[in-house]
Amino acid sequence: MIVSGALHEDNVQEKAVQELQRLYDDLVSLDEKPALSAFQRITGIGSDVCTPPPMGVYLYGGVGRGKSMLMDLFHDSLPDSIKKRRTHFHEFMIEVHNYINSRCREDGVTCNIDQALPSLAEIISRNSKVLCFDEFHVVDITDAMILGRLFKMLFELDVVVVATSNWKPEDLYKDGLQRSRFLPFIELLKSKVVSAHLDSLNDYRSMGVKIEGTYFTPLGRKTQAKLDDIYEGLTQGQNTKSDIITVKGRDIEVESVVNGIARFSFSQLCERPYGAEDYLEISRRYHTVFLENVPRLGYDRRNEAKRLMNLIDALYEARVRVIISAATVPKKLYRGRDHSFEFERTISRLFEMQSEGYP
Repeated sequence: MIVSGALHEDNVQEKAVQELQRLYDDLVSLDEKPALSAFQRITGIGSDVCTPPPMGVYLYGGVGRGKSMLMDLFHDSLPDSIKKRRTHFHEFMIEVHNYINSRCREDGVTCNIDQALPSLAEIISRNSKVLCFDEFHVVDITDAMILGRLFKMLFELDVVVVATSNWKPEDLYKDGLQRSRFLPFIELLKSKVVSAHLDSLNDYRSMGVKIEGTYFTPLGRKTQAKLDDIYEGLTQGQNTKSDIITVKGRDIEVESVVNGIARFSFSQLCERPYGAEDYLEISRRYHTVFLENVPRLGYDRRNEAKRLMNLIDALYEARVRVIISAATVPKKLYRGRDHSFEFERTISRLFEMQSEGYP
């Protein structure tokens, strides 16, 4: 890809690739190793050929450094004989909570998390011996408590983890409630992965950006007219219809939908108590989303800012085309303290969403 010009040469990325190559070679070698015979299984003779699973890889660093791209190359290169899964960490945790809730409904009020996790770990390990997580981070106390127990079981079942994150392992769930109870998980993770810091000075998402066409500022009649024209052009004048998205009893009303193109306002999606699960459903249902009238956000609107981050994450991960009208440019949208570091990822993704290579 470097020779063809598809990628820029980057020494920092090259070091990370070496770790991924090491893991790839180890996994392929294990996959090609012949299974033990019935005699070996019964007598134990020759059982020493059983090799423990290799160390996974944890890629961390600033936004736009190529972490997700490298992990995707690794995942896509693995042979089909190796069971693997690539998922966004938000989506994985939603599935975990859904499974726990469904087990509790089946087992009754006495059910607890510890009863549900062993069977979940078995299911995950049967379907995936290599788990690739994009955007690994922990901000919720419930997730923090679940992760330690679930991942301990997954590692005991020889599941290998590859992850990308903006945070080094030691900084996961930093300043979180009861973080001391989360520290054993951090030590466990560090014992099962090799960390690779992508600290390149290049932010590849901001290269080749084409601003006009997908992100419009400032708000006003001129910008609104521009979005209306784009919508008319994309829908070719077809009559719009309304839609209702239902997620666990919550209804999201969509006033204008045509052939996978939907219009939403910021207030509709980010001023109401929606979460990652709702945004993932939107990203699955529509290939083009209009997000209109995004205001400037300060500390007093940190909850809305967090929802905007989750929304952009879901749309970006699904490669949904996004047309936005906002009060100002991405770098000036949020001026609060709580999510200032996390919002850098959102800014980077908003820029990439305007580039010619997206979606």
